[in-house]
Amino acid sequence: MRAIRGLWRWRHNPLRRTTDLVEAWLALGALLAILLVAPVIGTLAGLSAQEALQRSVREQRESRHPVTATVIRELDPEPQDIDPETTSRETRTRVLAHWTAPDGTDHRARLLAHLDTAGPRDRFTMWTDDHGRPVTRPLDPATATTHAVLAGFGATVLAACVVEGARRLVVRRMVLRRYARWDQAWDRAGPDWGRTGTGS
Repeated sequence: MRAIRGLWRWRHNPLRRTTDLVEAWLALGALLAILLVAPVIGTLAGLSAQEALQRSVREQRESRHPVTATVIRELDPEPQDIDPETTSRETRTRVLAHWTAPDGTDHRARLLAHLDTAGPRDRFTMWTDDHGRPVTRPLDPATATTHAVLAGFGATVLAACVVEGARRLVVRRMVLRRYARWDQAWDRAGPDWGRTGTGS
């Protein structure tokens, strides 16, 4: 809005400089780019991220399988026994467990069980790949959509910042050039400044 008022105000002003008009046009162009172009960039980035993430969700759901593991015995806890899938630093129980993979093979390994206490023969659900190797839970479609929306919003903000940064850079260069011209004019007028018409 300020850019439009600036353009209108400078149209017929006798003190108007070319740089004033350029600055006003730059402000208007940046405003339009931020309001129209940045959201389009953000939407395209969000849609692209959504497509990639949903494809990843489908691939993970095809290649990861929930299996039921049986506790053989509880193991001594280690300091790094923190669940990577939760935001809280919640300690889980380290156990030696046994499970049967989707391909029918038997497996045994040390795992972090989602159990408060673990006794022999206790059961818990875990995720494995096709060959029975432990993997993380597949990405949830709702979580993937949230990440895509955040990516789109981030792209919009980044595009707006780039536009505004470019505008400020151009205006700064114009102002520095204007100051340099003023310095040159003062240098030319300096020795006689204030003496005009005094007869000295």
